[in-house]
Amino acid sequence: MMPALDGGAAIAERFAALRAERPGLRVRDAAARLGVPEAALVASTEGAVRLRHDWAGLLAAISRTGDVMALTRNETVVHERHGTYGTAEVHGKVGLIVGDEIDLRLFLAYWAHAWFVPAGRPGSPRGSVQVFDAAGIATHKIFATEATDAEVFAAIAHELADDDQAVPAFIAAQQPRAPRADAAVDGAGLREAWATLPDTHDFIRLLRRFDVTRHQAMRLAGEDFAAPIGTRAPVRALETAAGSSLPVMVFVNNPGTIQIHSGPVRRVEMRGPWFNVLDPRFNLHLRTDGLASAWLVRKPTVDGIVTSIEAFDRDDQLVLMLFGKRKPGQAEDEAWRALATAVTLAEPTPC
Repeated sequence: MMPALDGGAAIAERFAALRAERPGLRVRDAAARLGVPEAALVASTEGAVRLRHDWAGLLAAISRTGDVMALTRNETVVHERHGTYGTAEVHGKVGLIVGDEIDLRLFLAYWAHAWFVPAGRPGSPRGSVQVFDAAGIATHKIFATEATDAEVFAAIAHELADDDQAVPAFIAAQQPRAPRADAAVDGAGLREAWATLPDTHDFIRLLRRFDVTRHQAMRLAGEDFAAPIGTRAPVRALETAAGSSLPVMVFVNNPGTIQIHSGPVRRVEMRGPWFNVLDPRFNLHLRTDGLASAWLVRKPTVDGIVTSIEAFDRDDQLVLMLFGKRKPGQAEDEAWRALATAVTLAEPTPC
């Protein structure tokens, strides 16, 4: 467990003092400066309501609120998508929402705490629902917009309020899993299994079967399946897609949530180290200096080769994946395959 935190009132006072000193400071950055989990600041916000652990009920309630903005992030990439939540399929600790705009894969074992934050509070201009893991790190956030049914959204606080409104205890953040020694991995078996993947969704099972991390699998698979490329390749791919209006799929993940955009990207620009997609319904913010490696990945499937660009941080954790837009059962768009190959060839291969 983490050391005991100050009470909610004390945290709120420290937060208020910091905001008075730096009015534009984001809640996440304020938490880092104060040395507390972001969830502790959210929990101490005036009017915030802690929600009970009824994730299926929460997702059903969100689907009734109309148009909202879904946000999923990791340390390197932020993914923001406007849309309406469709009906969630929840099977035990796994949830699925499939839609043209809101498209999510939910790993609910990592969903530990949630709050409704009223409109007008820090980081919640029109109201929000914010979900955190056991360490108080955000795994998914849902923000009301001008198009949201404000009354239905606010009713979530009453419908799903937890009987216990105290600031919960948080555990220390888990460190990324260290890979086994390469020599202990059945590399030949890994490559053989990779070559016979029936579907891209079977890749996770392949990693579990051979007890390898994703980054380690990239290193061991061989360049026919995973070729190291420059870390600017994801930016070049999105810039090129924007110039040609080619539809792409943009995946951003953390342990509890994967959020997906499917469609074209149009307005792209660099601001300092941040590469941004700034479309009306989709925003992406990629901190380019947070990328440590990237790979051009090819997965054989029953529908043919599926090509992706996958980027990792300094801890060898996956933070971003780019695919051509496709549905299961469809062959990959040749234009995407050509684009991915071209931009990666244009980037120097890391030594």
